[in-house]
Amino acid sequence: MARRWEADPSAFFVKRLGKSAAELDNSKDEDECPDIWQLSNGDVAVIGRDLTDHYRWNLPGGVNLGPDERLVVIPGNMLSAAKADIPDA
Repeated sequence: MARRWEADPSAFFVKRLGKSAAELDNSKDEDECPDIWQLSNGDVAVIGRDLTDHYRWNLPGGVNLGPDERLVVIPGNMLSAAKADIPDA
């Protein structure tokens, strides 16, 4: 069965949503940079710590991870800082 949504690897980074990790004091150097970016096709890329293995077996009911999906965690203040850049549905 075909998926209803598929990530488009040809999309490119357009703009950061919110503030950088450095601006939010969530990073001490450029090697540790959680981030949120809008892509050229309207999708959103999230860079965070990969905690898939930790959470895979403890997901709430109705939440699933496909074999090619990863669960990443970002600082809460980063998502809050991006709120103004995220349009309402």
